[in-house]
Amino acid sequence: MVKLVIRNFWWPGVTKEVKRYVKKYDACQKNKNRTTAPAEKLMPNEAPEKPWTHIMADFITKLSLAQGYNTILVVYDQLTKMAHFVPMTEKTLAERLARLFRDHV
Repeated sequence: MVKLVIRNFWWPGVTKEVKRYVKKYDACQKNKNRTTAPAEKLMPNEAPEKPWTHIMADFITKLSLAQGYNTILVVYDQLTKMAHFVPMTEKTLAERLARLFRDHV
C-alpha cells in the first residue's frame, strides 16, 4: 500500500502514516492478502456412542449471592443433551470441585 501512495505523493513520515492508516482501516483489514494457508475444511465430531462419554463443562460466575452460592457449574452431555447444574462459590478449591462433580454428575 505504501508503494502505491508514494508513486504519486510524498511528505515526511508518509510510510509511518500510511501503515498506521491501513492498520486501523477496517476495509483494509478485511481485504488484505493472507500470509497463512487457509484452514482445512471443518469436519464434524464423531457422535458419541454412549451417554456421558463426551461431556462439556463451564462455569457461570459473578451471579448475585443466593443461598450462599454465586457460581454454577454446568456439565453437559453431548449425546443426550442432558445438563447438570451444580451451585457453588467462586472460591471453591479444585479438590472440592472434584467432589461436587463426582457427587452430582
